[in-house]
Amino acid sequence: MEKIKAWAKNLKRQVFILYFAYKDERAPWYAKAFTACVVVYAFSPIDLILDFIPILGYLDDVIIVPLGIMFALKMIPKNVMSDCKVKAEEMMKNGKPKNWIVGSLIVLIWSLIILCLIVKAYQLFN
Repeated sequence: MEKIKAWAKNLKRQVFILYFAYKDERAPWYAKAFTACVVVYAFSPIDLILDFIPILGYLDDVIIVPLGIMFALKMIPKNVMSDCKVKAEEMMKNGKPKNWIVGSLIVLIWSLIILCLIVKAYQLFN
């Protein structure tokens, strides 16, 4: 169980590193775009594969998110990474920030996606 907790804490630290890397001006645009997608998905309360589906529900949490983090970390220059690691460690000691605007934006985007799917399904069956 301790191994799993350490793995989860490391994963959380890496997401915070990506969060800071996205905000860094020295990171290339393509890395920022991919990193933004990974961070938003990691922090999003809604998953592509719903968690209540047996086994497959946790597939994104165990495989998709870590793979996305791994690829995003490889896209970011080493000097940017080292600065972002320091910032992430500081933030983890002080507690994560609460950004209600970004959180609201994530919920709004997912709500619009679900609404579009409902409208399309309604049109399809009527």
